[in-house]
Amino acid sequence: MNQRRQRHQIDGLITLVLFGVFAACVLSVLLTGAKVYRELTAEDRAAGDRRVCAQYIATKVRQVPSGDAIKVESEAGLDVLSYAEEIEGEQYITRIYYSDGWIRELFTFGEAEFFPEDGERIAEARGLSMELEDGVLRVEIEDADGIGTELVLALRGGAGT
Repeated sequence: MNQRRQRHQIDGLITLVLFGVFAACVLSVLLTGAKVYRELTAEDRAAGDRRVCAQYIATKVRQVPSGDAIKVESEAGLDVLSYAEEIEGEQYITRIYYSDGWIRELFTFGEAEFFPEDGERIAEARGLSMELEDGVLRVEIEDADGIGTELVLALRGGAGT
């Protein structure tokens, strides 16, 4: 009887050890899957932010009725994409530029002085460069992670300046 009791305890111990190994394997797989999921979603979010910023600029440019209204100039030492529009008889200027780690947009009266810090933050970035030549606008955006995105747009109805 003593031998039977000892064998029964060993069987229970083996079962407990196997259950522990199984639980450790399941936990390991779950933790690995969670880590991979977290990395993939972070990468997807960053790629989405890059696309959103480029599409934001493209949409703003496409809303302008004529390419002649779009300008890329240097203001306050910054490359600034700007266009003027008339609303209810008043002239307004929209400016898109990079300042203090952010791509920004500033919508002001035509005569208002340009203060870069007043612009609305659009997206965090490391840089933004723009070039307008022969009716083609080239925009290069370097996101907060240092990954670049290039946007090339043909302006409608004009050569631009």
